[in-house]
Order: sequence, then C-alpha cells, then structure tokens
Amino acid sequence: MKSVRRIWILAIVLIVAAGLGWSVFIRLQEQANPSGQRTGPRSAPVEVAKIQRGPITLQRTFSGALEAKAEFVVAPKVSGRVRRLEVDLADTVERGQIVAELDNDEYLQTVVQAEAELAVARANLVEAGSALEIATREFRRNEKLRHTGVASESQFDAAKADQLAKQAQLEVARAQVTRAQASLETAKIRLGYTKVSADWTGGDRQRLVAERYVDEGDTVSANTPLLAIVELDPITGVIFVTEKDYTRLQSGQAASLTTDAYPGERFQGRIERIAPIFRQATRQARVELTIGNPRHRLKPGMFIRATVVLERVADATIVPEQALTTRNDRIGVFVIDEDSQSVAWREVKLGIREGQRVQVQGQGLTGRVVTLGQQLLDDGSRITIPAEQPKTSSARREVDPR
Repeated sequence: MKSVRRIWILAIVLIVAAGLGWSVFIRLQEQANPSGQRTGPRSAPVEVAKIQRGPITLQRTFSGALEAKAEFVVAPKVSGRVRRLEVDLADTVERGQIVAELDNDEYLQTVVQAEAELAVARANLVEAGSALEIATREFRRNEKLRHTGVASESQFDAAKADQLAKQAQLEVARAQVTRAQASLETAKIRLGYTKVSADWTGGDRQRLVAERYVDEGDTVSANTPLLAIVELDPITGVIFVTEKDYTRLQSGQAASLTTDAYPGERFQGRIERIAPIFRQATRQARVELTIGNPRHRLKPGMFIRATVVLERVADATIVPEQALTTRNDRIGVFVIDEDSQSVAWREVKLGIREGQRVQVQGQGLTGRVVTLGQQLLDDGSRITIPAEQPKTSSARREVDPR
C-alpha cells in the first residue's frame, strides 16, 4: 500500500511540474512575440549582389617568346683564313655590304694561272688558224693540178685530209680558248668570294648583327657561319595553344603583350600565322604574332605573355562567380524575391567567364542573387540580409520628465 501511495504522489508531482513548465514556456513565447502572431521558419542570413547586364569578353593569356622576323646567316662560299671582320655585334648592316674578308693570296694566284692558260690557248688558236690556212692553199693547188693531170688522186686526197685535220685542230684550239676563259672567270668569281657580303632579300635594307661566330685569324671552310644578321622591326612572338583555344583563333586577331623587361607596359600585335598541325609531343599548335618594334626595344629570346580576346558579347546577363551553386547536379543561382524576402532557384547555362564575372543564360534572371549562404537555402527559403538591417540600441533608456 505504501509503494502504491508513493507512486501516486510521484505522478502528481510530475504532472504539476509539467504544468508549471508549460506555463513558463507560454510566458516566454508571449514575451518573444508580443503581437501574438505565429512565427514561421527561421530566415537565413545571406549576402547578395546585383545581376548586371553589359559587355563581357573571353580572353586567354598565353606564354611564349620573341623571335626575329628574319635571320640571315653570313657564310663564305670558299674556305680560307679570316683576314678582317668589317662589323661586330649589334652593328647596323646595309643590304649588300661587305662584312668580312678572307685571305685571297691563293685565289689571286689561281687567277694569274688562269690568265696564263688563256694566253696559251689563244696562241694555239692563232697557230691552228695559220696551219689551216696553209693546208687550205695546198689543197686548192692540188685540186688545180688534178684537173690538168699533173697531180694524182692520192696527192689530192692527202691534201684534202690534211686540210680537214687542220680544221679540226682549229676547232680544238677554239674550245681550249673557251675553256681557258671559263677557268679564268671561275677563278675571278672565287677570288670575289673572299669578300663576304650580306646579300639578303626582302624586308628592310638595314639589319643588326645578332651573333658573331668567328674571330679574325680563324680558318674557316666553305659555308661556315660567320655572322647572324636579324631584322627586328617588326618582331615575331611565338606562342603555343591547345585544342580548346585553337578553334577560336584566326589570322588578324589583335593581341596585347607584356614582358618582364618592361613591367607595366603593353605592346600591341596581331596574329600572323597559325600552324595547321599540332605537335604530337605537346598536343599544341604554333601561333606566330607580328609586333611593331620601331625602337628595337623588344629583343629575340625575351619571354612574353600574350593576351588574346577570343570572344566578346555586347549585351550579356552577368553574375558574380560566387553566386553559382549546384543542386541535384545542376548549376543555378538563388534569385531574391524582394517582396517576400525569399529566394527562388533558377537553373542557368554558363557562358563567358571574365575574372570573377560569369555570363549566365536562363529564365527570371533579374534583380539580385545570393553570393554567400547558399548552403542554408532551398527554393522558396526566407532570407535576411544583415547588411541592410537597421541598427538598434542594445538597451532602451527611460527618461524621467521630472
């Protein structure tokens, strides 16, 4: 009996405690909501940004290097010792200018020898001519004697054969003269090759010496490089692009370039050539840019960064990149309903990215979007924007009119 009584007493105490607790909860709710209205789901604090409309561009920056527009390597056509170099590194060279001279003693001697051989050939030609003339007179005399019966047929035939032989010797002498003349011309040409000139074609009449490969006194063979002469205006920029950007490039596109040699300064150029193939090792294609360089400030070998505008949209819907979020493997944004202070989920299709700005396409993209706090939201969620809440004092002050 005592145990049953204790259970009843404990139950009554619990019921009274529960009633007191409910009363306290009701009073707290009334204090928190004096108007007596029922409160809905809690609002999520977010940050927002305006949806913009305007131009946006897609651009890429490629790394590369500068190369000379044209390079002419000066090399002798004959071997010999370098007697003198007329120009040196960084000197200006005119088209056709003599830039080096080889020792020509041996080639001078060859010319003298060829002249002597020509003289001998000409003397042989004169001798052959005289012999032919004598043989011709003898033939004519025998021909007359044969008609009178004084000379026999055998004498006539011998005279005829001698004339023909002398005529052949004359032709041989003439050929020897021609050969000697050719040998002399060859010797003179080879002598002229000892003066090495810079005979490039096309481009400017003036270029600069970029490299010197030999010194005076060196012995070189034919076709050994002596100097490298380059054209620096315009200069060529070389970049390599992947398949993703290749189809967006075309000849004539403008490019803006920077280089570490001139920080903060930009140079303008354009795409000149695009390789029709990709290199198998890198899966990249070579692209050449033409860059004006009238003051020769840009030099071959400099590292460059070339920025090319690949696409431009004049009137696009643009949101901050932070506004993009994913729901059920779909990309979209939360657009704010200003009247109800809630958000609506809008799926979007992405377009051009420019820095932290992204072009989007979709329905209902006006007003503002959520840029921070999307993890707290679903379609239709209520929001608060702390940055727009009015500031209130932490405590109310009562003033005694007395």
